[in-house]
Amino acid sequence: MSLAVVRSRAPASGRAPEVTVEVHLANGLPSFSIVGLPDLEVRESRERVRAALQNCNFDFPVRRITVNLAPADLPKESGRFDLPIALGILAASGQIPVDSLNQREFAGELSLTGALRPMRGAFAMACGTARAGAQSERTPELYLPAGSASEAALVPGVDVYGAHDLPSLCAHLAGEADQRLAPVSAPAVLPGEVPGYPDMAEVIGQRGARRALEVAAAGGHHVLMVGPPGAGKSMLAARMPSLLPPMTDDEALASAALLSASASGFSPAHWRRRPFRAPHHSSSAAALVGGRNPPQPGEITLSHLGVLFLDEIPEFDRHVLETLREPLEAGRITISRAALQADFPAACQLIAAMNPCPCGWRGDPNGRCRCTPEIAGRYLRKLSGPLLDRIDIQIEIPALTPAELSARAAEPGETSATIAQRVSAARDRQLRRQGKTNRELSGREADQVCRPGAAGEALLREAGERFGWSARAYYRVLKVARTIADLAGAETPDAGQIAEAIQYRRAFASA
Repeated sequence: MSLAVVRSRAPASGRAPEVTVEVHLANGLPSFSIVGLPDLEVRESRERVRAALQNCNFDFPVRRITVNLAPADLPKESGRFDLPIALGILAASGQIPVDSLNQREFAGELSLTGALRPMRGAFAMACGTARAGAQSERTPELYLPAGSASEAALVPGVDVYGAHDLPSLCAHLAGEADQRLAPVSAPAVLPGEVPGYPDMAEVIGQRGARRALEVAAAGGHHVLMVGPPGAGKSMLAARMPSLLPPMTDDEALASAALLSASASGFSPAHWRRRPFRAPHHSSSAAALVGGRNPPQPGEITLSHLGVLFLDEIPEFDRHVLETLREPLEAGRITISRAALQADFPAACQLIAAMNPCPCGWRGDPNGRCRCTPEIAGRYLRKLSGPLLDRIDIQIEIPALTPAELSARAAEPGETSATIAQRVSAARDRQLRRQGKTNRELSGREADQVCRPGAAGEALLREAGERFGWSARAYYRVLKVARTIADLAGAETPDAGQIAEAIQYRRAFASA
C-alpha cells in the first residue's frame, strides 16, 4: 500500500475544521514534499518527522513522498500535523495497519526523539471532533499528546487518548495488548465552580459603584468608570466576573474553544470561568479586535461571554478604540482579507476606566489638580460620541478619604455570592421574557418590554431633551431601567427606576 489517509484538524480560531492528510509514496528520486497551503511551521515538519522516525527505529522510506493537506484552500499552521504526517508515512509504507487509522483523528507536534509535545487548540479540536461524531452513532476517537489530552477530555461526545511518544501510539494502533492506551478521564471540576474570583466584599465603600456593577451584570450592560487614581476602579472591574451568572454547558464550551486556539491557551483549571481580559493601552487594533492573515481573534473575542477591561481608556489610540464600535453593538466581528473572511463572536461586557483629567485630580478638595477646564475637557473628549453612545452606564467613582476608609473598613460589604443571586434571578426573568439579555434588545423589542408608565415616560423624555441624547442613548437608558426593574421584580419600570437609569448616564453630561 503506497497511499494512506489520516484525519486531523486545523486550529482556525476555535472552529477546528477537518483536514485530511494524504500521504503517497512513489518511485523516483527521494524527496519529501508537503502541499496544501502549509505555512513555514508545517513545511518544517519534514525534518522533524524524518528525524523522529529514524530515532524511533522506524524505516524512513527512501522514495518520493508527497503529503497533501486537504482542503487546499485552507491555510495550515502550527506543528500539530507532525503526528498525522508521520502516521501516514508509516501506514503507506506498511509499518502500521492502514485500517487502524479509520474513524480516528490525530494531532501533535513531534520532537526529534519521537516524543509528543503539548499543543494549543486541543480543546477546540475536541469540540470539532465531537460535532462530527454527533452525526454518526459511533463515538469518535481523538489522539493527542499526553500533555494536551486532559483539557480535550472535558468535551463530551469524544474519546480522548493521550500518548507520550510515537512508538507507544503505534503499538496501540497495531493492537499490541500490553501497549493499549486508555481513554483520558476529564479532570474533576465541579459544574459551576469558579475558584479564584476576587470578592466584592473586599471593596470598601463605593456603594453607588457596586450598585451600578450589579445592574450592569444583570442586564449585560457596558460600563465606564471615571474617577481619580486609587478610587478603586480597577478593583471593582476585577470583581465583575464574580457577579455574572454561572456559565451554561454551551457557553463554557464556546469560551474554552476560543481560548484553546489562542496564543494564551486554555487550562482545565479555568473551566466554566468567565474570561477577564485586560489588554494594555499600547495594544494595536489587530490585538484588540483581531487581524493578521489568516485572520486571528483579538481580545474582544477572547473575552467572549466574559469581561473586557480597558484601564486608562483615553490612553488607547483613538483609531484602536473606534474599531470597538461595531462589535460592541452587534456582539460579533467580521475580519476580511483579500482571500479569506472570518466571523468571530464578541459578546463580551466592556468595563472601562479613566481619570477625570490628565493629572487625575480634577475635583479634588485639596486642590491638587492644575489642569485648566480646556485641558480637562480635551482629555474627556478623547472618547468619541459614537463610542460613548454604546456604553450604557457611565458613572463617577469618588475618592475615599482616610477617615472614610477607616470607618468603612469595619463594615463588611455584601459578598459577590449574595449579589450574584440577585443578578441570576434578574437574568432568568429576561431569558423567560425575551430569550436574551436586556442589552441585546432591538429598538422595537425595547418598545414592547421596556416601556415605563406615564410618569416615567415624561421623565425620560425630559432628560433626553435636556442632555441631547441620541436615539441610541435614549434606548440604552430605557434598557438599563428595564434591568433595574428586573432586579426589583417589577413588571414595568417606574419613575424611580427611570431616574436611577438616568443617573447612570451623567458622567459626561457636563464634559
